[in-house]
Amino acid sequence: MELKKAVIVANGGKEIAKKVAKDIDKYLRSHNVSSTIVVTDKETDFSCIDSKTNLLVSVGGDGTVLATARAVLEYGIPILAVNLGTFGYITEIGPNEWQEALDDIFEDKETISRRLTLKVIVSRGDKKVFKCFALNDAVVSSAGISRMVHLNLKINNTMAGQFRSDGLIISTPTGSTGYSLAAGGPILFNDMSAILVTSICPFTLSNRPLVVGSNDVVTINVPKGQRTDLLLTVDGQVKFEILEGDEVVVEKSRSRILLVNSRKRNQIEILRSKLNWSGGTFNA
Repeated sequence: MELKKAVIVANGGKEIAKKVAKDIDKYLRSHNVSSTIVVTDKETDFSCIDSKTNLLVSVGGDGTVLATARAVLEYGIPILAVNLGTFGYITEIGPNEWQEALDDIFEDKETISRRLTLKVIVSRGDKKVFKCFALNDAVVSSAGISRMVHLNLKINNTMAGQFRSDGLIISTPTGSTGYSLAAGGPILFNDMSAILVTSICPFTLSNRPLVVGSNDVVTINVPKGQRTDLLLTVDGQVKFEILEGDEVVVEKSRSRILLVNSRKRNQIEILRSKLNWSGGTFNA
């Protein structure tokens, strides 16, 4: 990877993130790399990210990566995700490992993980009223608390059924360790090409998580007669009000998010640590 221009995005809610971002900025500049620091807030401006940017360094946690992923998707810019706490599911690189990761990039030794992303479109009548991209998931649920919703699910052009539940989660393999996992969904390997549909607290016990191909199109129709307002949430950060009669279409995006891999640990090791698996040998 030729590295000439980098953008460092620091979690504005963590003082340590700002300090680490300054250290990274200084290191990059010492290697003749043009570097800009962006500190996140509720109205973060990512206009400094453009097609000339070679690398984005995310300093914070998984939430910081999700916020920046949408900003770099159209440019195909790799993300080096630095986690400041315990290792996140997306952020594999620790706070003392970023220099080694950057050295790998300078020496063309880095490896890149190409993560499937979702394109989410809401149609209202003949108009498309919302469009967004998701690295983790898109969730259609009640806007209130403990309210059941009725949603019709189609896979491609085939009706899969009407779901009575707290909502539906449509997730990527990357997002399978997020909200979907908490709702009872399976864990998918990051490099898989698949889309996961998980019902949240379904009223019918026969409803089970569904894994479909990456080329399949998932459509959620919102029938009339709902007893609550509905909300679409993308990556837990972008929200859009859903009305009765709306159609939410979720499919694979043409672009993928590029994440710089850690040489220190892989997905299994992260899962073992985060989920408190023993990871030891088994004696029969």
